[in-house]
Amino acid sequence: MDCMNVLTLDWKGALLGLGMAVALIILGYGIFGWFFVLTLLYFLILSAIVTYVGREFKIGVHLYQKSRGVKNVLANGLPALAFAFLFFVSMLHGNDLLAKLGVIGFVSSVAAVMADKFGSELGVLDGIPISIVSFRQVKKGISGGVTLLGLAASLAGAMLISLAFIPLPLINNGFGMKPEIAAVIVIVAGFAGSIIDSVLGHYEEKGIGTKYTTNFICGISGGIIAALLYLLVV
Repeated sequence: MDCMNVLTLDWKGALLGLGMAVALIILGYGIFGWFFVLTLLYFLILSAIVTYVGREFKIGVHLYQKSRGVKNVLANGLPALAFAFLFFVSMLHGNDLLAKLGVIGFVSSVAAVMADKFGSELGVLDGIPISIVSFRQVKKGISGGVTLLGLAASLAGAMLISLAFIPLPLINNGFGMKPEIAAVIVIVAGFAGSIIDSVLGHYEEKGIGTKYTTNFICGISGGIIAALLYLLVV
C-alpha cells in the first residue's frame, strides 16, 4: 500500500476524514461520537481488505482502484454525517425517538455504502454480470451490473456493519434500543441501499448522475429506509 494512503484514502481524503471524525465526536456528545467514529473506522478497515481481495485479477481487467479521494469521502460520508447531525439536534431537544433514528440511520447509511463496496469489489470476481434493470449481460465494471456473488457479498457487507450494534447496550443503555432488532433493520436497509445504488448505476451509465451522486443516494436511502423500518416495528 502506498505510504501516502491511509487505508483506502489518499492524503487529502484522509485529512477530510479526520475532520469528519472530529465533527462526529462533537455531534455525538462524546460517547456516541466515538461510537460513530469507530463505526466509520471499522468501515474503512473492511473497505481496505475487500479492495485488496483479488487485486491481481482486478489490475488485469483494469478495475483496481488503490485509493479514494475527497469526492469519495464526501459522497460516502455526508449521509452518515447528516444522521449524526439529526442525533445532535435530538439530544438538544431531549427527543429519544429522534436520537434512536439518528443512531440507526447513521449505522444503516454506513451499511448501505459497505454493502455497495462489497458487492462491487467482490462481484467483479464472479462471472458475467447482468444489468439489474434490463437483465441483459453487461461488461465487468459497468455500473448497474450485478452477479450472484456480488449480491451475496452486499448482504455480507451489511451484516458485518450491523455488528456495530453489539456494544450498544453499554452506551447509555442504548436508549432502550434492542441491538438484535436494530441489527436486522441495518442489514435490510443496508442491502436495500445497495440495490438502489445498482439501479441508479444503470442510469449513471446513460449520463444521469455520477458515481458520487449514486453513492450519496445509496447512503442516505439506507439510513432513511432504516428509520422508516424502525418506526414500523417499535
